Amino acid sequence: MKLLCVSPSYWPAFKYGGPIPAVHGLNRALVRKGVDLTTYTTNVGLEGEVPVNKEVNVDGVKVTYFKYTKFFEFTGATGWQFSLHMFSSLRRNLKLFDLVHVPAIWNFPTAATCYHSKKYAKPYIISPHGALDPYTINKKSWKKRPYYLLFSRRHLNNAKAIHYLTEFEMRRCHQALGMLNLPVVVPNGVDLQEFDNLPNKRVLRERYPFLKNKIVILFLGRIHWIKGLDILLKAIKTIATKRDDVHLLIVGNDEGGFEVRVRQWVKELGLETFVTFTGLLSGREKLEVLSGSDIFVLPSSSEGFSMAILEAMACRLPVIITHECHFPEVSSSQAGIAVDPNTEQLADALRRLIDYPELRRRMGEKARDLVEERYTWDKVAGQMKQIYDEILGV
Repeated sequence: MKLLCVSPSYWPAFKYGGPIPAVHGLNRALVRKGVDLTTYTTNVGLEGEVPVNKEVNVDGVKVTYFKYTKFFEFTGATGWQFSLHMFSSLRRNLKLFDLVHVPAIWNFPTAATCYHSKKYAKPYIISPHGALDPYTINKKSWKKRPYYLLFSRRHLNNAKAIHYLTEFEMRRCHQALGMLNLPVVVPNGVDLQEFDNLPNKRVLRERYPFLKNKIVILFLGRIHWIKGLDILLKAIKTIATKRDDVHLLIVGNDEGGFEVRVRQWVKELGLETFVTFTGLLSGREKLEVLSGSDIFVLPSSSEGFSMAILEAMACRLPVIITHECHFPEVSSSQAGIAVDPNTEQLADALRRLIDYPELRRRMGEKARDLVEERYTWDKVAGQMKQIYDEILGV
């Protein structure tokens, strides 16, 4: 099987969200399973850091970072990612591949790939990664609905299959948009080897000495309105009125200037000594905060599939998430606590884990067990390869 993956951005452009490491993680695992895989992407977020318009090897994956042109910047932080070089390569080379996988929707690389796939009668599969959720579309309907009607609807309907990360995402999106093609559900995964040699818990306290003797609560993700930082800070406030041994680490990149508002909330709530912003962390530094924290929390009002939840569980952290994260296994496997996205329930869950360290330990072990059982990249890649084979009739 010769598989082409076309992604608007790629590893290691981490600041553009969870799909970046997820797509690369899947690609690496597919290569290990013998799939002849090539990735086309742009150099967005990596200008001057990667060679452009030529194939390079990234962890065993053949990747070409095409130079892109800033165009239609109003569509988002990265614009439309127009790339004439990518368009030309798709026109020349797409006929050489058996199947195409597109892990995105609202951008030029997707539009160009779907156009050429139809032109050369190549089957393709699209992974929206939560981008079709009605909640997020309605928040930016002025630009997404016209684009959907003009381009994306046709691209989605012509796909052989739409790949969703959760059953909820599939039910919420596929029927609502009236799509008649094949819906498939395969989650993201993690490479457990990355979490087997973690930094010692004390390393985080050495980096941030004020965390000594503190219970560290970790938020890891984009600093964005959808992540529920408003209710998280209010929950921390209710706890901080009765104890001073808790501290919240907010780890992630600012999106659209939202961090200014979050910092203002911290000031208004009088939490300056209880909250620390670290910015975006990757590699060993991210592992330090994961291994050194005591509780992971993600109070999102809407979530497709959070890689941060998987990474936290792989590090044996008990997790507190909202039901809107659509990760029911967290509760059913006793790996953490799922709550409604409101301050009261979130504060109650935090107090429960803060007050009972043995409960934190047991939930952390259950969390690791859950990842090992269901969410390794090897198992996920096996599921995806089976879907590819079915599409190709192998």
